This record gives sequence, structure tokens and C-alpha cells, in this order.
Amino acid sequence: MKVYTKTGDHGTTSLVGGERVSKSDERVEAYGSVDELMAFTALLSDYLREDKGLASHVADLNKILSQLMTVSALLAVGKGGEDKVARLGNGAERWLEERIDMMQDALPPITKFTIPGGHRAVSMCHVCRTVCRRAERAALRADAAHGIDPSTMVYLNRLSDYFYLLGRTLTAYYAVEETLWIP
Repeated sequence: MKVYTKTGDHGTTSLVGGERVSKSDERVEAYGSVDELMAFTALLSDYLREDKGLASHVADLNKILSQLMTVSALLAVGKGGEDKVARLGNGAERWLEERIDMMQDALPPITKFTIPGGHRAVSMCHVCRTVCRRAERAALRADAAHGIDPSTMVYLNRLSDYFYLLGRTLTAYYAVEETLWIP
């Protein structure tokens, strides 16, 4: 099978179920943003993989990448594809919440906003967080226009929190100074 099909040469693509839509369709924008998030998440995982002490976080990021593939597929559902993609389920949301709570419990509380930086892995967490927020906004627009599986928005919302807490966790792990915004 060839990678190129030539069917998108005029600005359209197929959704799950076969429906052809414009490449500017809200669903295409949403799953494209999730695809970008997956690439940055993989890069973050590659940074962490260099340190054996972070193996559990690498495993979590690998699980997140798999869950993001499901989110992407759910965002790509068109007419006739409603029953062709497995649902994300509440388990993914609960799993993220457990990871978030575990990281938050191990960190000192803060009352100010965190300014990204201090280590490349910490900064990459913030890149993932902000791309995740953009993907969430795109998913909300897709939902308003076409209706999408509601678990995708919940998952993306929790995932951005996960990346924020992972950034704080890595700040502590690498013993770099956490910079708080003090106007």
C-alpha cells in the first residue's frame, strides 16, 4: 500500500466511516492537534528515557500515547463510523487522576503560577501542556459543530493537568529552581 493516495490533493480527507470532509473541518483540526501532542509527548518520553530513574514516567507516557491514539480516532469519526472506534472509557480518566494526585501529594503546595523552564524535560512538559490545551479547544469546537464522544474533552482536560504536575515533579527530580510568577 502506498503512503500517498492522491485523494486529498483537493483539500478533502476521509473520516472513520468514509465520510469525506474538508481538511479545515473542525474534527480534522482537533485530531491534527492531538497528533501534534503525540509527537511532543514522544519527544518528552525520549528525553526521560535517558534516565533510568524516570522509567515509571516513561511507561506512563507510553500509555498516554496509546490513549491519545484512541482520542484521535474518536475525533475522526464521521457518518457511518460511530461504532468503528473503541471508546476511551472512564478508566483512562481515573488513571490520569491517580497519577496527578500521586505527583501532587509528593510536591510542596504553591499559590502562584509556574513559569516554564529550568530543564529541557520540564520545558517539554509545558509544551505538551499547552498543545494539549489547544487540542482541547479544538475538540470543543468539533463537538459544537458535529458532536463527539464526551470522554475526549474530559481526557484532554485531565491530561493537561498531568503534564503540568509532571513538569513540577521533574523540576524537583532534577533539583532545578521552580520559578513562580510574582508580578
